[in-house]
This record gives sequence, structure tokens and C-alpha cells, in this order.
Amino acid sequence: MDILSKIVADKYKEVDLKKSLITTKQLESSVLFSRATLSLATALRNSSIGIIAEHKRRSPSKGTINQDTNVGQVAKSYQKAGACGMSVLTDIKYFGGSLEDLLLARASVTMPLLRKEFIIDEYQILEAKANGADVILLIAAVLSKEEIKSFSELAKSLNLEVLLEVHNEAELNKSIMPSLDMLGVNNRNLKTFQVSLETSKTLSNLIPDDFVKVSESGISTIEAIKDLKQYGYQGFLIGENFMKTESPGKSAATFIQKLS
Repeated sequence: MDILSKIVADKYKEVDLKKSLITTKQLESSVLFSRATLSLATALRNSSIGIIAEHKRRSPSKGTINQDTNVGQVAKSYQKAGACGMSVLTDIKYFGGSLEDLLLARASVTMPLLRKEFIIDEYQILEAKANGADVILLIAAVLSKEEIKSFSELAKSLNLEVLLEVHNEAELNKSIMPSLDMLGVNNRNLKTFQVSLETSKTLSNLIPDDFVKVSESGISTIEAIKDLKQYGYQGFLIGENFMKTESPGKSAATFIQKLS
């Protein structure tokens, strides 16, 4: 069983447990459920920078990246640095994140927040809304076309934006639908963990201009972003490059200053 299959198998168990502890009615009655959401797609379209800065403590491919951060402080420093939005990993077992990280980030900043999660159930979309997210991530590799459609339509009904992530042409072909806002190309092969920016370049022409194009993973230089912009990308998700340093916010600020 590859790592993605393991994560998804564990996610089904985790969601079943959560459903037994917190009902959907409880999620829907939370204070944040009725807040007006922010548009990451608009922020990316209007930016010459396009950085979505990520908070990630560890990953299956890299192990521990940074266990010593305060997510609220990182969020504030990312916002001050000029990031268009922030991606917050909420998977506990494999990435060391939590919904509490999302809540703390929401309490700290006014920029759009993406809940980075392996979403396999509508319950998690309600959870995202209840904990202050503005955007959810859907991963084509773990969802059927029908699930992508129903999950993205539910998100839209809650005024959440949708970033749909693909790794290849087959995933992209089954995913293009009007209920998405952003199409992300993950340059990391989730089975081998090898990274190549050529993945973003190859798929760029197949993504309709209606969607904001986002390139994810393996972006560590200004040159890479300038190169990807020529292929129509307006968003660049960067996590490890900032998080592996002592001060992710300062790293982001330095990177963004150079980029602008």
C-alpha cells in the first residue's frame, strides 16, 4: 500500500470517530460557521506575487520540518510578509497539524485561509467552515468525479472556494467543472515523492482560463516562479521552503521582497 492509500484509509477511520463526537448540527451552530468568507482566487488574480504560504510541521517524505512554531505567529508574519493567503495543514498523523491550527490562524489574521486536508467526506467541509477556512482542498487522486462534483458544490453553497489538486492529465480531465475556483498542479508525485516543475508546465495548456492556475510543491526559487508565470500560473503554494527555517515569516518576507 502506497503512502497516499494509507493516509486515506486512516482518514476514513478518523472521520468516523469525529462524527461520533461532534454532530453536523454542532458544527453548523459554531460561531465561525456564519462568518463571511474571503476570496483567495481574487487575491491571486489581483497579485503580482501570488504566494500561498503554508504551515507544515512535518511530512511523510521529509519527516520533521519544524515542530517549534506557533501557528498564530507564523500566520501573522506571513500576512505581514505580503502572502496572498495561507495554507494550514490539519492532518494530525502524517503532517502534525490540527483543526486547532486552523482556528488559531483564523484568530490571528484577516487573509484567506486554505484548509489543507485529505477530504473524503462532506463532514470535513462543514468542519472547515466551522473552523474558519475560506478555501478547501480537494485531491483528484483520492476522489471520483461524482465526489469532486458533490463536494465542490457543497463547498460553494457554504461560500467556500475550492482548490482542486491534480498530478496528471487523467486527473485533470475528470475534474474540470464549474464548481471549482482554482486548479492546482502538484509537482510532487504522491507515490514516489519525486518533484518536477515540468508537471505544472505540461498541464498548463490543458487548464481553462476560467480557473486560477496554482503550482504546488518543489518551488524554492524566484526563477522557478518567473518561469511558471509564463505558463499562466497566478498562484504558488510554498511551505517547506519557508517552514524549514527558524523564522518562516522572515523567510517568506525576504522571498517576496526579492520577487517583487
